[in-house]
Amino acid sequence: MSNGLRALRTAREWSQERLVREIERYAHRHAITVASRASLHVYISEWENDRRPISGRYARILRSLFGATDKELFSGGSPSGETIAVDGYDELMTRVDSARSVSLTMVKTFMDQTELLRTVDRQMGAASLIDQMTGHLATLEDALTFAVLPETRRPVALALAGAATLAAWQALDSGAVERAWRHYELGKRAAKEADEPMYYAHATAEQAYVLSDAGRLTLAVDLVRDAQRVGGSKLSPRLRAWLYAAEAELCAKAGLPGDCQLALEKAANHLPAGDEPRDPDMLSIFLNAGHLARWRGNALALIGDSDAVDSLYEALQTSDPTFIRATAGLRCDLAQAHMARGEYSQASEHLGQARLLANRTGSVRHRRRIEQITREL
Repeated sequence: MSNGLRALRTAREWSQERLVREIERYAHRHAITVASRASLHVYISEWENDRRPISGRYARILRSLFGATDKELFSGGSPSGETIAVDGYDELMTRVDSARSVSLTMVKTFMDQTELLRTVDRQMGAASLIDQMTGHLATLEDALTFAVLPETRRPVALALAGAATLAAWQALDSGAVERAWRHYELGKRAAKEADEPMYYAHATAEQAYVLSDAGRLTLAVDLVRDAQRVGGSKLSPRLRAWLYAAEAELCAKAGLPGDCQLALEKAANHLPAGDEPRDPDMLSIFLNAGHLARWRGNALALIGDSDAVDSLYEALQTSDPTFIRATAGLRCDLAQAHMARGEYSQASEHLGQARLLANRTGSVRHRRRIEQITREL
């Protein structure tokens, strides 16, 4: 039942001793009583070898440390074995009646909750949000499942589309790629239900990064281009610029320097003027000239262009300090750009900063990239 724990620990490259220390730190920060260090060593060994079940208290700690769901932690099971059953028409009608009471005010509350989770995520990382995000998605899915009429279903579906796409990116950052893929599919279905092509295009384009991280680079490029096609004339200028910037990065990774440069030009041409980064039609999109400079530098670094360093330092000077995970990525980009110029001392300095930030947010995705660049130094 607990073999998932070993897989999660191994993915983080944590020893059992490191996991003991992390459990103790978590317990200290949250004023939770846990077993002694010696007992925790025994517990972890027994958990990983299916000789002791993980109690609910320790499951909560482990979920937060790894940013994992119960299914991932328990390899297909949960500590309580609880299931949700709809027993007969009375219970079903109770849920339908409850869903009818979802008002526009309640939908706004759902979206505000997503916004709060997005803010915490970019400042502290995704791992600590697993329980909140899982519960948030479950509430939205439940509201949509039992809503009947379109005027109720569409606003809830829109809220679910935004939340599912955020949850997918968090899962990808935590190294849970299958969960990320499923959340993107959920976001796309919800966007279709809401008849919101912008949300569908955004979820589709982000899903391309799952393919890219898996090494399916050509397919990733095809998918981000399909997102642009599906969005068509319904896309806002900022989202269109975002999609072209994503295409440029994926083309760079796929070894298509000409296509990368062309996509960067299109992104710059479509980006609205001014410093405002957020799209009023889609609050999950953050893109202004500073963000695009970072994206441009990232893409140019990947294709070995000497202009990458200047663009990345420009982005670093204007970056929002609350975007911790984005800054970690920017430091990785600078390390890669300096390496391409043979400036290994500067590359090592930025890589050290990136490692500190990645450890702060618990980003498995960034740590993997850091280790890859480190091997190339």
